[in-house]
Amino acid sequence: MTFRIVVGADSAGFEYKEALKRHLEEDERVGQVVDVGVTSDEDTDYPHIAVAAARMVAAGEADRALLVCGTGLGVAIAANKVLGVRAVTAHDAYSVERSVLSNNAQVLTFGARVIGLEVARKLTSEWLGHVFDEESRSAEKVAAIGQYEEPDAP
Repeated sequence: MTFRIVVGADSAGFEYKEALKRHLEEDERVGQVVDVGVTSDEDTDYPHIAVAAARMVAAGEADRALLVCGTGLGVAIAANKVLGVRAVTAHDAYSVERSVLSNNAQVLTFGARVIGLEVARKLTSEWLGHVFDEESRSAEKVAAIGQYEEPDAP
């Protein structure tokens, strides 16, 4: 399987986004990388970037998204506003693993002011190695999360 990945960042995460984008482009598990911004001379607020990336995932135009801001928290919150998207901030290997295997999170976020770039590269590589098992015990829990997105959810 090759992934279609969308990347994005605000100005605080721009340098990490660029480095991680290159890292993804060099990985044989990645077939396509789409960059939704920002550019070096742009200063777009993180919610707009995160929602643009999350919408691509929700629409099936990308399999996953990797987003970076100062803490990773703002882009995760914004991406989670898109129906059907599960975004997490994870700065350690176990959380990255469980975000996919237990929660089928399609969006991983990092904080450029929180995690070192080399650790982010390593975690990005590990993230690509995890695929959610639709037959796992976690599938029922992920389905329950989706049910709360319905307009008439209890």
